[in-house]
Amino acid sequence: MQFQWYPGHMTKAKRQMQEDIKLIDLVIELVDARIPLSSRNPDIDELGKNKARLILMNKSDLADEEAGKLWSAYFQKKGYYVVSLDSRNRNGMKQVTAVVMEACKEKIERDRKRGIMNRPVRAMVVGIPNVGKSTFINSYAGKACAKTGNKPGVTKGKQWIRLNKNVELLDTPGILWPKFEDQTVGLKLALIGAIKDEILNIDELSLELIKVLTAYYPGAFQARYGTEEQAIDETAAPAEILRGIAENRRCVAKGDEIDYSKAATLLIDEFRSGKLGRITLERPD
Repeated sequence: MQFQWYPGHMTKAKRQMQEDIKLIDLVIELVDARIPLSSRNPDIDELGKNKARLILMNKSDLADEEAGKLWSAYFQKKGYYVVSLDSRNRNGMKQVTAVVMEACKEKIERDRKRGIMNRPVRAMVVGIPNVGKSTFINSYAGKACAKTGNKPGVTKGKQWIRLNKNVELLDTPGILWPKFEDQTVGLKLALIGAIKDEILNIDELSLELIKVLTAYYPGAFQARYGTEEQAIDETAAPAEILRGIAENRRCVAKGDEIDYSKAATLLIDEFRSGKLGRITLERPD
């Protein structure tokens, strides 16, 4: 499969971000904790150079906890502040505020020396589509101030949001880069839902997911889909594993034919919702 998706509004959004970055003290970048590297936009590093940087590993409740620790250490070693959180749950938000203030302490001290007191930290929230930016902002602010949706591309324009006397946020549309040089990055983005399903082949996508999970998480298919009467042979070809899932979950079409597409959709949906367990699709080098 070839993965490509770059709606026109994203070009405009990138140009706007290049202008807005001049107003910013801190770049808060959301990534998906299941693919922390593949869900980063490489343009953000160039846009945000010379700014304080905070990476929020969102949807950490769906990700492998041990892999999350490895990724936190990886990003911290590169000079980023890092917080793992589930933006649908407000419990981690106090930690975010503390880290924001820590990341901007030099800026706050410079302001103090110039006699500028209580100027709020201005942070830009960035990230690729469907990584949870709007949900994070709403949870952080404690009210529905940014439009949310469970499909990529909901946020189309920018908006400033005053959280409290210490922090102002600039929300931005999700942007992808125009070309995935490594198609495995496109694959992982497709698996988590960052690329619209309407332009994907879900059957092929499910087979790729099976390859990844049998390599990283042996036993996951048997635990979720196996039965006493019919085990899932995880050493079989991906299409045979998908067939086993279809049979055990009664994914059948007219004439009692196996409905591979229904089984593929089921598998992708259950991976994305965490029903297969806490899974991370990549590890630091």
